[in-house]
Amino acid sequence: MRKTVQELLLVENTQLNHDNFRLVLQSESELPPIYPGQFVNVEIKKASEIFLRRPFSILDIDPAKKQFSLLVKILGRGSKVLTTYEAGDKISVIYPLGNGFKMPEPTDKVLLIGGGSGVAPMLFLSKVCGLNTDQVHVLLGARSDKDHVDISAYKANGNFYFTTEDGSLGEKGFVTNHPVYKSKLSEFDKVYTCGPNPMMKAVAADAAKAGVFCEVSLENMMACGFGVCLCCVEKTTSGHKCVCTDGPVFNINDLTWQI
Repeated sequence: MRKTVQELLLVENTQLNHDNFRLVLQSESELPPIYPGQFVNVEIKKASEIFLRRPFSILDIDPAKKQFSLLVKILGRGSKVLTTYEAGDKISVIYPLGNGFKMPEPTDKVLLIGGGSGVAPMLFLSKVCGLNTDQVHVLLGARSDKDHVDISAYKANGNFYFTTEDGSLGEKGFVTNHPVYKSKLSEFDKVYTCGPNPMMKAVAADAAKAGVFCEVSLENMMACGFGVCLCCVEKTTSGHKCVCTDGPVFNINDLTWQI
C-alpha cells in the first residue's frame, strides 16, 4: 500500500474532553485509500527533544475535502505538545501505515469494542463498514463520563453502549461487564476491538470461547512505522512480527494469547 510523507495543514484542533483532542489535517493532494485500523506517524517539531514520531489512530476521513482526523489522547510529552498546535500550522505526517480490519460481510452482525484512544478506529469502522444501523453495535468503555468523547456524529452508524468504572455513564464496570457483551457475545458474527491490552485479551479469550471471529488492533509502541526499529515486535503463532507493518490489526487466532 502506498505510503506518503507530507506536510499537512492543521485546519481544526478541538478539545473533546480534559485529555482528548480531535485534529483535522488537510492534504493538498487526493488522499490515498485509508481504512479503519490504520494509523499515522506524526513528527512533533515543537518539541525539539522528541526525536521519534508518534503514532495515532485515524478517527475519520473526508476524501472530498482531502481531510482526515486523528484522536489525540494526552499520554505524555509528545501528545501534550501536539495538542497545542493551532489551525494553520503544518504537521509532517507519514500515512497510511499498517493494515486495517477485515470488513464485515453484508449480512454480518458486528460488535465493536473500544477503550481509551482505541475508540478512534471503532468509530471510524462504524461509519464505513457499510452495514445497517441494526447490524452494528458499539461498546465503549472509560473510567468516568468525563473520559468518554462525544459520539453524536456517529450515532446514526449503530447502536451505542457505554461503561464507566465509576458508574457515572452507562453500565458500571469494564466493557466485559455490559449485558450486551455478557449475554449476547455469541450472537455476533464478528467482534472488533482496540484499547488497553487487558481489555483486548479478555475480549479475545471470550470471543475464542464463543467461537466468534475476532480482530484486535494492538497499541504497541510504533516508533518508525516501517518495521525497522523493532520497538513493536509481537509474538504470533508464526513467529515474531512487527505490529506496525504486519498489524496493527491481528486475528486473535494468529496471536499467542490463547496458548
